[in-house]
Amino acid sequence: MTERFIVGITGASGTIYGVRLLQALLACSCEIHLIVSDMGAKVASHDLCLPEEGIENALASLAAGGSAPGRIMLHNNRDMFAPVASGSFQVRGMAVIPCSMKTMAAVASGYTSGLLERAADVTLKERRTLVLVPRETPLSRVHLKNMLAAQEAGAIILPASPAFYHHPETVDDLVDFVVERVMDTLGVPMPRARRWGTQGRKG
Repeated sequence: MTERFIVGITGASGTIYGVRLLQALLACSCEIHLIVSDMGAKVASHDLCLPEEGIENALASLAAGGSAPGRIMLHNNRDMFAPVASGSFQVRGMAVIPCSMKTMAAVASGYTSGLLERAADVTLKERRTLVLVPRETPLSRVHLKNMLAAQEAGAIILPASPAFYHHPETVDDLVDFVVERVMDTLGVPMPRARRWGTQGRKG
């Protein structure tokens, strides 16, 4: 049976993390349900130099290497009747990558003004894996309290903080490291993921 996941992209710079996760899930033959928040669309447009109009299609096409992304289902953030708004719609888990502090606060408080927040809320109530990938820095006391509240509600907080023990040589190496940790947390390990103790040391 095909694994099914929800990916949310919100208004924090770092859209490339979300695109790379889409690529990794596609490579593992997963079915993906993509939701982009309103501010996520604006930031993605700025980050990747893409037109804001139709950004969901552009992100899906970019993830699929320009071909038709048949396993990426697109959902309008205002469509509260979408299948992912219901707990009866079976998914293995959800990742919000990148996760803005506004979305973090919404998840922490159970405030669901759009489909993305509703899908995250459903993921928690159904005891499924919810990974939130914040990229904000530095963090205020409010941010930290919201992260703790979200974690106590069942979310996994996975900051976009790449390591350097794998000797990254490109920005893609840094992005991939974070995405590999997200994939591990979702239970779909990436082939050839960089792991401590599995590679020889340089120098």
